[in-house]
Amino acid sequence: METPRGTVYRFGSFEVDTSTGELLKQGSPVNIQEQPFRLLIVLLESCGEVVTRSEIQTRIWEGDTFVDFDSSLRVAMGKLRKALGDDAANPRYIETIPKRGYRFLGPAIQSTTQPDKAVQSIPMLESSLAEEPSRSSRFGRWAIGLMSILLFVVGAASSLFVFRSKKLLTEKDTVVLADFTNRTSDPVFDETLQQGLTIELEQSPFLSIVSEGRIRHTLRLMGRPEDARLTQEVAREVCERTGSAAALDGSIASIGSQYVLVLRGRSCATGDVLDEEQAQATRKEDVLNVLSSISSKFRVHLGESLATVQQHDAPLAEATTPSLEALRAYSAGLKIAETSGGTAAVPFLKRALEIDPKFAMADSLLGRVYGDLGESELSAESSAKAYELRDRSSDEERYWIDASYEKQVTGNLDKAGQICELWIQTYPRALAPHGFLSGNISLVRGDYQKAIQEAKVALAMDPDFGVGYSNLVVSDLALGRTDEAMKMLQQAAEHRVEMPDFIIQRYMIAFLNGDKADMDREVAEAQGKPAAEEWMANSEGYVLAYSGRLQEGRKMSGRAEELALGADQKETVALYKTEAASREALFGNVAVARQEALSALRLSRSRDVEYGAAFALALSGESRQIQSVVDELSVRFPQDTKVRFAYGPTLRALLALNHNNPSKAIELLDAAIPYEDGVRATGSELLIGAGTLHPVYVRGLAYLVKHQGSDAAREFQKILDHPGIVLSEPIGAVARLQLARAYDLAGDREKARSAYRDFLVLSKSENTDVPLLRGARSEYLKHH
Repeated sequence: METPRGTVYRFGSFEVDTSTGELLKQGSPVNIQEQPFRLLIVLLESCGEVVTRSEIQTRIWEGDTFVDFDSSLRVAMGKLRKALGDDAANPRYIETIPKRGYRFLGPAIQSTTQPDKAVQSIPMLESSLAEEPSRSSRFGRWAIGLMSILLFVVGAASSLFVFRSKKLLTEKDTVVLADFTNRTSDPVFDETLQQGLTIELEQSPFLSIVSEGRIRHTLRLMGRPEDARLTQEVAREVCERTGSAAALDGSIASIGSQYVLVLRGRSCATGDVLDEEQAQATRKEDVLNVLSSISSKFRVHLGESLATVQQHDAPLAEATTPSLEALRAYSAGLKIAETSGGTAAVPFLKRALEIDPKFAMADSLLGRVYGDLGESELSAESSAKAYELRDRSSDEERYWIDASYEKQVTGNLDKAGQICELWIQTYPRALAPHGFLSGNISLVRGDYQKAIQEAKVALAMDPDFGVGYSNLVVSDLALGRTDEAMKMLQQAAEHRVEMPDFIIQRYMIAFLNGDKADMDREVAEAQGKPAAEEWMANSEGYVLAYSGRLQEGRKMSGRAEELALGADQKETVALYKTEAASREALFGNVAVARQEALSALRLSRSRDVEYGAAFALALSGESRQIQSVVDELSVRFPQDTKVRFAYGPTLRALLALNHNNPSKAIELLDAAIPYEDGVRATGSELLIGAGTLHPVYVRGLAYLVKHQGSDAAREFQKILDHPGIVLSEPIGAVARLQLARAYDLAGDREKARSAYRDFLVLSKSENTDVPLLRGARSEYLKHH
């Protein structure tokens, strides 16, 4: 039996009106999607009786032969129960009958209402405006009357459109989102609805939206400003230049106190309208829900299967934020993060969270921004909060939040990688998981081939994806392919993609090639560019220390610290201090190393700061404080890949060495072997080789203490064999001296003399106050 139009069901505090398709609770609308609503009607029609799964399939999913029925029914039932506040384990309304179906427990009262109730809203608006007899109001009444006719015609056409079998778009097509046209006087809709539409459409595994970065690049090629408005005409040209299939635009207009939203898809090739959706919101607060509703219809009409729309169709107000103001602030923060950098984006994202503290994706994006700025503690705090609120996000956003949580909070990169692989299976056209996999998830584990593979996939999706180029350069350098790395940077330049990363990477390649002129050119290029200037000052500090010029290196590191402090990045300042401390410790300046390390710990107790400070203190002979740091890191980060396979083993091995137990040190370092070729740093530190190959260096020291010269020489040679990983990390210089000592122990005086000479040539400082240099010169003289 099918319910006649106009039937009303009442049960508990709920009312179901089949003429309007509404579910009301105590007179207020409850947000419910089409499939859960139809499922509720089927159950109400047989109140008190079992409705079998096969009956439900016939009534609701009969027309779609491609539906995964079990999954679709599970999703629809879950959403229905959520709308009713029902519990499957302790049901009030809907009972599950195992292996058979479901039963509505009732009672439900059935009555009828006027059949044309839903059509009366626009004439009511017309009469409300009739009190203003001006010429403009007469025009308004005419426009409203015409709008009512259009809404009826478009609605009828839309209901027929869904049965067309021909797909307008395919799984390989991309689409461009034009700017939403705001015809109201309310600025809250500026850019907000476009961001809302983006979030809605990104739930689709079928559609692929051209990225903001690629749009900005295309606008530059068109001779337009990067922030030019994407009108219909401009969007169509962008669409043609990017080889996309369709351009989507939307508008919002106010009629009295109500709002009319329109979505339209046009063919880039012909300009023909592919689909148009139109709907009304009775209140400003309903606009996001209406946008969600018409976006879902839009997806189906453009060619996506009904099954995937049902499975990935979280309403915007529930999945992201119900607040237009919060969405507006988030949209501004996202755009600023992509164009001007994270520092400028932070206030906007914080504002979004002040308005809606449960805005999960705003917290997750803020965590990502803090991570890129080197503020790992703030990043973990925001990422953890987003994870707690992840139920208030779309399916696609939830993958982002989950992967970010594992990266930024637990540090479990294996698990983060698994999430990204599942993300790709569910959303094969999503760019972000490939970006994640091409970065630290693969780089820290030393899987550079995987990083290259994923970066290339990401760049095939978006040739203007700057992070993809940067990660390719890191991986090519690690594999010793300096020429390939330079080609990637040239390719990025040809695409007019520029990032602070590229300046530092060109500087490092020039350093590896011994090209002082190119190094100076990049130093000049970085001046006046906030992030690049700070990073370059730290890079210069590393390069100066690499050649033994520690006093000059301290000045450049101090400059980097000043710039970071000016940007209120205290953890970054602490990281710079730990790096300076490690350099001083490697060269034997124990007092300076201890001072810098302890100063860093007073500023921050983040994971990377604690490790860097402890490494410097351990090299300086400290033991008591190191054990407490190791214990604390193990407790705070039990799943962290770097702590388990690099930081912990390295610090424990140094403790064993300080207690004159080299055999124990070597045994402890076995845990580091799987990932010891990986990078250790994040953000800008990744670009200069900070913290790399520490387990290998400490293992070499242990073999020296054991007087096993050949084994020690093997470890130090590993460091010299990977200049593209070490870059300007001073262990690359000090390993030459340790290699000379290893050859001397092994009885190969000729190789020892050659290695001593290499180290002293590399060390350009004449400063006799550097203990390691003073000792090296003395040892070298003994070999003459």
